[in-house]
Amino acid sequence: GGIVEAAVCYTGDVSDPKRGLYDLEYYLEFVRQLEAQGIHALAIKDMAGLLKPNAAGMLVGAIREEFPNLPIHVHTHDTAGTGVASMLAAAQAGADAVDAATDAMSGTTAQPSLGALVASTQGTNLDTGIDLHEISKLNEYWEECRGLYAPFESGQKSGSADVYIHEMPGGQYTNLLYQSSQLGLTGQWSQVKTAYAAANRLLGDIIKVTPSSKVTGDLAQFLVANNLTEHEVIEKAEELSFPNSVIEYFQGYLGIPPFGFPEPLRSRVLKGRKIEGSDGLSCFDGRPGAQLPPFDFEGTEANLKEKWGSDKLSKYDVMSYAMYPAVFDEFMERQAEYGKLSYLDTRTFLTGMKVGQELTVELEKGKHLVLKLISVGEPTPDGIVNIQFELNGQPRSAHVKDKRATVKETARLKALKGVTGSIGAAMPGVVLETKVKKGDEVKKGDPLVLMSAMKMETVLTSPCDGVVKQVVVTAGDQLDGGDLCVEIDETL
Repeated sequence: GGIVEAAVCYTGDVSDPKRGLYDLEYYLEFVRQLEAQGIHALAIKDMAGLLKPNAAGMLVGAIREEFPNLPIHVHTHDTAGTGVASMLAAAQAGADAVDAATDAMSGTTAQPSLGALVASTQGTNLDTGIDLHEISKLNEYWEECRGLYAPFESGQKSGSADVYIHEMPGGQYTNLLYQSSQLGLTGQWSQVKTAYAAANRLLGDIIKVTPSSKVTGDLAQFLVANNLTEHEVIEKAEELSFPNSVIEYFQGYLGIPPFGFPEPLRSRVLKGRKIEGSDGLSCFDGRPGAQLPPFDFEGTEANLKEKWGSDKLSKYDVMSYAMYPAVFDEFMERQAEYGKLSYLDTRTFLTGMKVGQELTVELEKGKHLVLKLISVGEPTPDGIVNIQFELNGQPRSAHVKDKRATVKETARLKALKGVTGSIGAAMPGVVLETKVKKGDEVKKGDPLVLMSAMKMETVLTSPCDGVVKQVVVTAGDQLDGGDLCVEIDETL
């Protein structure tokens, strides 16, 4: 046996009658369908922290009134700073459980404070029975632990109520902030947030949770990087090189949105595109998984064992590959090159050793390595650093690529503005694959170059019919936005 907890994902504002699509009746009807399937518990997933206190009371209260025996569990994020108030309102309206985070990890885009909820309910009919002094002791540990991960903090200092405008999920907020800086959009975070709201409108006002939130974020960064307005996206959709996630969204890879796809944008984005491996389909009709062949777990496991070795794989690895093949292969390649880094303690893994530091690594019971860092040389013109160290008392050396070192690079040509056959990178990123070569005949919409930037893949497509004059990039090249990739002689 088991327990089925089904989720309804929250967006919009049920307390605002002008908000539109996602009103109280939408959620009630959704819960009715879930309850009819025989669920044991209901989760309300408010991934962007949009559930205001009044809306929380209305939503939970309406569900509780219609389903008096259905356990209700509420999850939110505290981006705007209203999380504690909203969870108290949800509890008062009949929620059985609400999510919270230990104080050191709470607030902003995380969950509301556990300590605040415990203290706020003391002496009431919602008293949790949790000792505030005991959780304060536990919080001291997490305060110290958080310091280890300080280099990965997003830099967000406070709550931000503009989440009610852009509706960005809490988990994505900090990720997108970092990704934007890596894509050369440093200093344009406010424009990215504004573009996120615009991207949501272009996509049809969708519920934004993984992976639909990634689609919205990719499109938002695409708008900012290419200085595009909503109107320009719709008008130029047939010639723009959209991120793959956006194209796949319109092809129905994530399913069909509850209120359908926006037109004419969808038809224009998909014009001339077909789903790879399908019988000429431009988009799925209904649930995409229903039209896919069964996954070959046994064949996949055999192939992975042949590639990586049977002693290095488990059934969990096969599942990882099935869901994230590219990520799994990258992980295995890193592990093959560097070995298992899980032997290192957290601080060393994140920040490295200091000169003179000695470190003992336990490979297994009774088997230890003693490492001592002796010196770190200056980077060569190619960015290579000589490392001197001791391994179990024996002197060793290694040459390591310092990614932080400044290496002089040859300036790249830029695509010519106004020249249709001069195709440049839509965004900064790395070339994964070139799809054409000099002399190839291409049609408008044919793929030319596959690029990737911060988990966002983009296919540069031909804006015209013609013959490839030259391809000036190769796999592995790091490009800036606008760098020339392919030149095409247009067919007259």
